[in-house]
Amino acid sequence: MKLMFVGADHEVTGSCHYLEACGKNILVDYGMEQGTDSFENAQLPVPAAQIDYVFLTHAHIDHSGLLPLLVQRGFNGQIFATKATCDLAGIMLRDSAHIQSFEAEWQNRKAKRNGTLREYEPLYTMEDADNAIRKLVPCPYAQRMNIYTSDDESEGIDVRFTDVGHLLGSAAVEIWVSETAAWEDGGEPSTVSKKIVFSGDIGNFNQPLIKDPSLIEKADYILVESTYGDRLHSTERVDYVKELAATLKETFDRGGNVVIPSFAVGRTQEMLYFLRQVRLGRMVPGHENFKVYVDSPLAVEATGIFNKNTAECFDDAALALVNKGINPISFPGLILAITSDESKEINFDDEPKVIISASGMCEAGRIRHHLKHNLWRSECTVLFVGYQANGTLGRALVEGAKEVKLFGEPIEVRASIKQLAGISGHADRKGLLTWMGGFKSKPSRVFVVHGEDTVCDIFAQSLRDEFGFEADAPYSGSVYDLVADRFTTKAAPVRVVHTGKKVVSAVYRRFLAAAERLLAIVKRSDGLANKDMAKFADQINALSDKIEH
Repeated sequence: MKLMFVGADHEVTGSCHYLEACGKNILVDYGMEQGTDSFENAQLPVPAAQIDYVFLTHAHIDHSGLLPLLVQRGFNGQIFATKATCDLAGIMLRDSAHIQSFEAEWQNRKAKRNGTLREYEPLYTMEDADNAIRKLVPCPYAQRMNIYTSDDESEGIDVRFTDVGHLLGSAAVEIWVSETAAWEDGGEPSTVSKKIVFSGDIGNFNQPLIKDPSLIEKADYILVESTYGDRLHSTERVDYVKELAATLKETFDRGGNVVIPSFAVGRTQEMLYFLRQVRLGRMVPGHENFKVYVDSPLAVEATGIFNKNTAECFDDAALALVNKGINPISFPGLILAITSDESKEINFDDEPKVIISASGMCEAGRIRHHLKHNLWRSECTVLFVGYQANGTLGRALVEGAKEVKLFGEPIEVRASIKQLAGISGHADRKGLLTWMGGFKSKPSRVFVVHGEDTVCDIFAQSLRDEFGFEADAPYSGSVYDLVADRFTTKAAPVRVVHTGKKVVSAVYRRFLAAAERLLAIVKRSDGLANKDMAKFADQINALSDKIEH
């Protein structure tokens, strides 16, 4: 029974942790890294074809985005998640595949114009995304489910998804493991039971639209995120509606647009919740009938999914509106842009307006076109409403960049750059400590993950100071023995060296994945009849001879 740290360890994106228990190989999340990588991530300890289960905490791409790649490489197991997460992952993984294909096509056109022979391939295709989506298994909140039980019932794995209020469908994953373990001192093997809790991303308390994080009372081991583990969002409760209205009025009075880079899933719906109150409350004098454009097909689809999951996920205030027949994220003047032509028309309209578009960190998608049209205009405002990872265009703008490049062109930054203070889908230090304080018994150890390098160490120290917990912030590649209660490998950080890397073709990746899958099948074939194994070996050798010659 061991735990390996793979991704989002001393980094904020690319979440992935590996659990080996009862002879099963399990991943909790398999996310894509976004922004600039600081450290090299360890490889998965087993081929994708040998992974049995994935437990997905929520649908954000930095937690789910590599699942299609896992499938492409031979994964044929099940992906367990809440019902709302399955719904959202269905659209987000397809959107990710579309963006990657589009970006590869654009890079190839650019390379061709420059006379470059280098060929760009998407990390995975729409077919890979669809194959991953078919492996999703919807699970209810708060229900303990048996995933695996051995033939003699001496070993087993149970799981429960508990709401953590970060995103529609987001959950902490509670895993109970009972396993027959051999002891280092040579004692008789016996059954050992452990409970491991993976926090996923913990949401703010008292945030709009979705429920507050639920607390968990007991665990032997806890992996907790630390995105804002070194700071508070605000010392006072922020009136987001009032601040948003003030920004709109100031910008509209100048004749400019308010451009809001926003995560299509979660943050966009929160912003619609606020904007509905601003518009219906007529809080922007002189511009009471302002228009709001949501320019993201993904955001439009996600909004529909929010409306389908109100009973299980909405908080009391939002649910009260729903029960009165009022849609809390819709209002007059809201315009949904889906086609590329509808998107282009937005910037030909001179009337001051709100433009909400993805991605939230300005790394891809339609938001980059809107920035190109509005960043150079001093009358406009770019309003950031979410976390900006290191190395992203959003982070550069927030930190005061005077010029940025978009589509190969330098764009001077003349627009006002603002942040809506305190708004975040992540709990701050106080919120994280509140969630950790819900555990009524002291865990054996806490592992701090999903935070920038120094933040992980700072929050680990906070847990030692506040609760007396044994707390560590491991780097990728570290391995912890959950039975012996000790690190068997405590990896050192390996800094990423940013150099030009050889591009591996998608066909070669598929070929390699097929080979790994074949190896996994061979390893599971012990016990087959000798006749069948001999026939299988002859077929493999014949194929190898054909390829070699």
